[in-house]
Amino acid sequence: MSDSLVTVSYIGAAVLFILALAGLSHQETARRGIIMGILGMLIAIIATAARDGFGGYGLLIGAIIPAVLVGAFLANRVKMTDMPQLVALLHSFVGLAAVLVGYATLIDPSSTHTGAEAVIHLGEVFIGVCVGSITFTGSIIAFAKLQGLLSGKPLLIPARHAFNGLLIVITVVLAFFFVRMGGQEASFSTMLVLLSIATVLTGVLGVHMVMAIGGADMPVVVSMLNSYSGWAAAAAGFMLSNDLLIITGALVGSSGAILSIIMCRGMNRSFVSVILGGFGTGTGGSGPAKAIEGNVSPIEIPETVDLLKAAKSIVIVPGYGMAAAQAQHILAQVTANLRDAGKQVRFAIHPVAGRLPGHMNVLLAEARVPYDIVLEMDEINSDLPQTDLVLVIGANDIVNPSALDDPNSPIAGMPVLEVWKAATVIVMKRGMASGYAGIDNPLFFRDNTRMLFGDAKANVDAILGALVNK
Repeated sequence: MSDSLVTVSYIGAAVLFILALAGLSHQETARRGIIMGILGMLIAIIATAARDGFGGYGLLIGAIIPAVLVGAFLANRVKMTDMPQLVALLHSFVGLAAVLVGYATLIDPSSTHTGAEAVIHLGEVFIGVCVGSITFTGSIIAFAKLQGLLSGKPLLIPARHAFNGLLIVITVVLAFFFVRMGGQEASFSTMLVLLSIATVLTGVLGVHMVMAIGGADMPVVVSMLNSYSGWAAAAAGFMLSNDLLIITGALVGSSGAILSIIMCRGMNRSFVSVILGGFGTGTGGSGPAKAIEGNVSPIEIPETVDLLKAAKSIVIVPGYGMAAAQAQHILAQVTANLRDAGKQVRFAIHPVAGRLPGHMNVLLAEARVPYDIVLEMDEINSDLPQTDLVLVIGANDIVNPSALDDPNSPIAGMPVLEVWKAATVIVMKRGMASGYAGIDNPLFFRDNTRMLFGDAKANVDAILGALVNK
């Protein structure tokens, strides 16, 4: 295939990738966006292979086909509750690929870069390897935290920011000597040692940055690692002189960064603190948190059904507990039943509900809940004081009033769904355990709150049965 035809193919693929991102920005057009992304990737792969006359791709295809089969098998078996772990693991593969491409480019004996061009090329290699190393190790730690292999509590070592800064300074110094050797008769083994040291240091940096992040903030971590993987792919594109890989990496990197900023605003966090690590450790004061007063008021299924029947406006707040119980499909049937009875039913989604950006939206879409009744926090909060009943299913930290009432709370200042302003709140939980952030919730002890204990799926199923057999 001629270079001009390859360029046209790359432009077409890039346009499809942009349209894919545009489609994924709305639930109604998400399916179309996915299809466009698939078409763009197919064009990119075929054009890249055809550029070299398909030579030497036999072995590659032989390696790809088993990998595709294994990947499809594993992805098909992953539950929606485990999707955050899968995404984090996939991000690690992108980082590892960037590292391997960097080393392969450095070792490549056919490289013809000389003078200033060699210096620039070595800079691309060094940056690509370092960003890839951070992405790889950080994503592995994120996977381990989400999978429960590591504690969700942040690891806060003394002078952690100084430690991160020291690693960065040493890496920059190594980069200076590494790139400087590009214009000299440098020993290849010396350059390889410098790059290896930098790889280890940035790998440690990636581990420490994610270890210092609290478990409740993992959705932002996944989003940020998505951005890192994009920049790693862009760096690989520079190393391979592949324009489409640069464009694709830039699209993923920038979109991931924008999503991270949006989520940080939703949690009243600093975007810079995410990059530096130590994010999610709380912005509250140094004093003790407020003591929780009041008594828990349990409720049973019959009373819950009576309140649902009496209410005219109902807001449902899903959380990770709904995902863990796989209760979304039965909940969709409950919603349809209530709407058929003439009640206004809406869903309230917090930006960081679940363990993945958009986790609740995906679950509700899977259950075919109408898109127009699924509202974001900023859209629904002002309506909660006029709401008759709020049904909280498996959510905890995102409905915690201490975020607004207690300046010493670890989540002080974090915007939350102000469900306590409704006439009645019913919270579905297995027990009184704290949420993923490890913070007690005074909502459970408020006078207008009722606690419906037990498995969310079993309780929602019982509610549906009572509504159908009314």
